[in-house]
Amino acid sequence: MRWKTVFLSDIHLGTRACQADRLLDFLRHHPCERLYLVGDIIDFWAMSRSIHWSAQQNTVVQKVLRMARHGTQVVFIPGNHDEALRDYCGTSFGDVQLLEETIHTTADGRRLLIVHGDAFDQVTRHHRWVAVLGDMAYNTLVRLNIWLSRARRLLGISGYWSLAGYAKQKVKKAIDFVFDFEDSVIHHVRDRGLDGVVCGHIHWPTIKTVDGTLYANCGDWVDSCSALVEDDSGTLRVVRWEPSMARPAAEPAPHKEDAECVS
Repeated sequence: MRWKTVFLSDIHLGTRACQADRLLDFLRHHPCERLYLVGDIIDFWAMSRSIHWSAQQNTVVQKVLRMARHGTQVVFIPGNHDEALRDYCGTSFGDVQLLEETIHTTADGRRLLIVHGDAFDQVTRHHRWVAVLGDMAYNTLVRLNIWLSRARRLLGISGYWSLAGYAKQKVKKAIDFVFDFEDSVIHHVRDRGLDGVVCGHIHWPTIKTVDGTLYANCGDWVDSCSALVEDDSGTLRVVRWEPSMARPAAEPAPHKEDAECVS
């Protein structure tokens, strides 16, 4: 199946955490007319400390550039980890367009803000040093996860399990941060008179409608290995990808009446 639009964020190329092999598998199964790269594609923060650039990560870059050359419209919206590229917004390289943000119109006519989302993270915005320390702590969890994954394989336990992702789901302050972030983004797009938003940044894939406003988060390719896809009818879905999936496994879009509400 060829999708109308695919949205990816938080790939974190240049780090050991990046699940480049799974992303390549996903891209092979998900051709699309338009591809949005919604920030933190390349992790310059982590690369300033140490660089891990695998052959698979290099192939990801080549794959995206090849998609752009062969007719896929590719838009790159830098995030905080690749913020150095924001100086080049408004230009193009290798048929890839760089933008600070943009408005995407879905097939059913909804106008969605496409933005990374770090501007709505008060820690990243006002306390950068705290954000950098948090990033270092997060990378420590990722390194521990590498050893845990090896142990799971030796024990014959299948499937990928993320220690960092588990911590985010169980620590109350992390959950509160997610809800505060979503609330800020939703109020922002309402004030701009838009129908919704697609963002990244918090590594928490979800789609929900809140009082008529669509909130969609792409997730990441570190913990959840997830993306958003849009079909020809304009319906958006979350896709979580596992190695060697034979076909797309898109989660059904939520019904409005089942969506969470934000006051």
